[in-house]
Amino acid sequence: MTRKWLRWMPAVVVPAVIAAGVLSGSLPASAGDPLPEKTPQQVLLMLAQHGEESLSGTLAQTSALGLPELPASGPGAGAPEAAWLELLTGPHTARVYLDGPDKARVQVMDRMAERNAVRNGDELWFYNSKDNTAAHMQLPADAAARHQDSPSTATPGDLADKLLAKLDSSTEVAVGPDTQVAGRAAYNLVLTPKSGTTLVDSVAIAVDGESGLPLGVELRARGQSEPAFSVEYTNLTLGAPDAALFDFTPPPGATVEEVPLPERKAAAAPPSDVAQAKAAKRPTVTGTGWETVLEFPAGAMKAPAADEPRSGAASLLDQAAVAVPGGRLVSTSLVNVLILEDGRILAGSVPLERLQAAAAQQ
Repeated sequence: MTRKWLRWMPAVVVPAVIAAGVLSGSLPASAGDPLPEKTPQQVLLMLAQHGEESLSGTLAQTSALGLPELPASGPGAGAPEAAWLELLTGPHTARVYLDGPDKARVQVMDRMAERNAVRNGDELWFYNSKDNTAAHMQLPADAAARHQDSPSTATPGDLADKLLAKLDSSTEVAVGPDTQVAGRAAYNLVLTPKSGTTLVDSVAIAVDGESGLPLGVELRARGQSEPAFSVEYTNLTLGAPDAALFDFTPPPGATVEEVPLPERKAAAAPPSDVAQAKAAKRPTVTGTGWETVLEFPAGAMKAPAADEPRSGAASLLDQAAVAVPGGRLVSTSLVNVLILEDGRILAGSVPLERLQAAAAQQ
């Protein structure tokens, strides 16, 4: 399976690298052996061709984004979206089971509880053992096309695909010294922004030397000695997990909510008016590569009135916002979000000054 991000590579390089791989053969190294030397293009092709995987393993995630720890009580603390937003702070461990495109189970292990996201064909479940609540959704026949990311597994493969989708000439690509992840020898693919302005210092993707599967991803921010965000397997078994792992039944006494799918309603307005309305909410893009800034127009994102109570993730994000000239800033080591008084929202992996300059251009 070839990923779209391969389009950035020179057309002549792809067949040449494939031919080189066929002629030289593939001799995957064991955990103690050095891997055969490969160019960045060859490692990118390994990533592109690893395909859908069946596996089971344990993921370790760490975050040092600068967001405040979320409270255990208070407004919004118990909201479902707040529970998943909490994954952006502190260390977390999760068990992951995958078997093809329509079977997945993720178990996020909390101190005294467990959160589960399970997909088995057209059945989708979310469960939180802390309050014994579950949510169920019946996916439609075209679920493969409409819900490719459900449930969100947050695996190194998911993150690597998103990062590589942005790959272009603004990034230097190199292969660093081999690394070891979950006892497996891996290539260390390093992406370094050529820009000196972006908040991102580098991205490292550990690529399994045998299968091409991403085993870990590490994002570093400028000025930080420790990674701003990392996720990697601590143990991994390739192959189909026990099929029973994807059969989920709520425990006795659980509160179960049936979540309906949003209906596809026919447009009441003429198609041209609907298209214009959608276009009016699309962000304006300024800058390129790692210096890209997205500007959402006022009203594109629904916000409560000043006297309306805020709950869920919105109230929790308020804790991270600080006052700046013209609005408020939610700042992390990798991304800044500027919320202007006139309702516009600007976001990018750039300093506040770049966001303010982009806002002044409009």
